[in-house]
Amino acid sequence: MEKRGEGSGERHGGSTTPVTAHLAHLRQLRFAKDAMDRDWAGPLDLDAVAAHAGYSRFHFVRAFKTVYGETPGQYLSRRRIERAEELLRSADLSVTEICSLVGFSSLGTFSARFKKQTGLTPSAYRTQHVGRGAALIPGCYALLWAGGFPNRNSGEAG
Repeated sequence: MEKRGEGSGERHGGSTTPVTAHLAHLRQLRFAKDAMDRDWAGPLDLDAVAAHAGYSRFHFVRAFKTVYGETPGQYLSRRRIERAEELLRSADLSVTEICSLVGFSSLGTFSARFKKQTGLTPSAYRTQHVGRGAALIPGCYALLWAGGFPNRNSGEAG
């Protein structure tokens, strides 16, 4: 079996067909999208994500929007709000703690984007959805699951 280079497409007689070039393009965008899904809570380094796809920053934004219907920033914001919805339904954490856990640095921006996406403020969303399932997970467990407590150095003695 012939080995293919990453993103190069399958070769036929020394040239890449339009179909295989398009598939390679989609594959590279998927690599970048997967990286965003993996690191959704961290700050978005658009240059690094674009490098995952093998594109310049500006070409990546255009290509991503063409394929997925939204910019990388819009996609990441939507995913973060989806994670926040889950935490609001399941964890006994404040809205501010959830805002920070899902990667927003501004509570105002988080609340505005949350309301735009869901039609409710984070507090109203929680009020409407809590009590419909299992008991809330204690906040300390949710924080540990999410990677630890904010602003704690791993080298400190506790």
